[in-house]
Amino acid sequence: MQKFTFLETDEKVDPSDIELFHHLKFNDWGGDKNRRYTAIKDSLKTLSRMLHAVYGKRVILLIDEYDVPLAKAHASKDPVYYKQMLDVIRGLMGSSLKTNEYLKFAVITGCLRISKESIFTGLNNFRCYSVLNKSFSKYFGFTSEEVKEMLDYYDLSDKFDIIKEWYDGYIFGDTEVFCPWDVTSYISSILEGEDDTPENYWINTSSNSILDDFVNDPNFEISNKFEALLDGESITQDVIEELTYDQMSASEKNLWSVLLMTGYVSKAEKAGKKDGLKLRIPNAEITCLFKDAVVERFNRTLDRSLADAFINAMWNRDEETAGNTLSDILWDSISYFDYGEEYYHGMLNGIFTSRGYSLDSNTEAGLGRLDLRIKDRPNRRIILLEFKRSSSENALEKDCDEAIAQIRAKGYNKTMPYGYRQQVVYGIAFFGKTAMVKLMQE
Repeated sequence: MQKFTFLETDEKVDPSDIELFHHLKFNDWGGDKNRRYTAIKDSLKTLSRMLHAVYGKRVILLIDEYDVPLAKAHASKDPVYYKQMLDVIRGLMGSSLKTNEYLKFAVITGCLRISKESIFTGLNNFRCYSVLNKSFSKYFGFTSEEVKEMLDYYDLSDKFDIIKEWYDGYIFGDTEVFCPWDVTSYISSILEGEDDTPENYWINTSSNSILDDFVNDPNFEISNKFEALLDGESITQDVIEELTYDQMSASEKNLWSVLLMTGYVSKAEKAGKKDGLKLRIPNAEITCLFKDAVVERFNRTLDRSLADAFINAMWNRDEETAGNTLSDILWDSISYFDYGEEYYHGMLNGIFTSRGYSLDSNTEAGLGRLDLRIKDRPNRRIILLEFKRSSSENALEKDCDEAIAQIRAKGYNKTMPYGYRQQVVYGIAFFGKTAMVKLMQE
């Protein structure tokens, strides 16, 4: 409202509109809630009328992220608050778009294509374009050519591959695009003198409550689908384009649809319709969010005494106790997030982070990348872990030996971080809810 304060002093504006504008600006209604709600619903139409009075032209209305208030109301888990917010947004859209003679046209953006019957009732000449439509698809993000041009301008062409790995992968219509916020944030970070390590910028722009709700809902059997996605594969899923936020958890189909529309998954190929659509995680950044959601869920269910017993056995080089205790943790804690190597990796992350250790995951070491390094800074000691996912319980010991052989061959254990004095090295193999831990002998 502050941008339009000049309207209050223009003699061409109706005094009653100036009074309404003043009340809206200062949220001053003298306790009259009904008048306040009505004025808020009519606020964009009021502003349109005032601008038309001053300039003699119909206005162009741009509304960005129109559904964010509804998303936040839904995340509050308060159905009364959600219903009130829905009423306000419905009224705001109706007065500004349907009965607004001062409007030339409007462009509205949001994450979900909320059903027309829910908010946009009675609107004529209403065209909606989602991530599944070809029209305007190249404007939903940066194309590969645009990213290359930007990198060339800043002499950062060598960063293209890492940007593609972390921030590309969205297919809108038939166009593959990069997330513009991530790309510009990454480039800005380098230009400001930071190193070129990619960051998760998404986590600062969203509460991720939608993903968390999906991960923690016991009503959906989705283990195989999550495992496939985290392994870099695609899944086939029916989706629907029109939803209301309070319908999101009504079915698994609805939740996958929301994850698609909000960018947690993307189309896996340019062809394809909403029935039987192939979906995948678009990039490394979103993969991290999925892993974090799994780890957070695991942390909430973790038996702290079992975690302490496992960690103590690891430091004490007691491989038998460590393996038995880790199997107990798997048995007690995992429900439907089972059996994928990424899950086991996330589970071990959760065990050690829950007890205050710092971790290096998939870190460069020797001639390759070590699965996990656990650092106990106060005691200046570390644990090195390499994981294997076994095909059967009988293969656990063989796979532990292979993990240890890989550590030796790649030289993961040859150097320790500066200042550390002691390291313990293990190969770990998993099959279902059974684990084996094997100590590497020096």
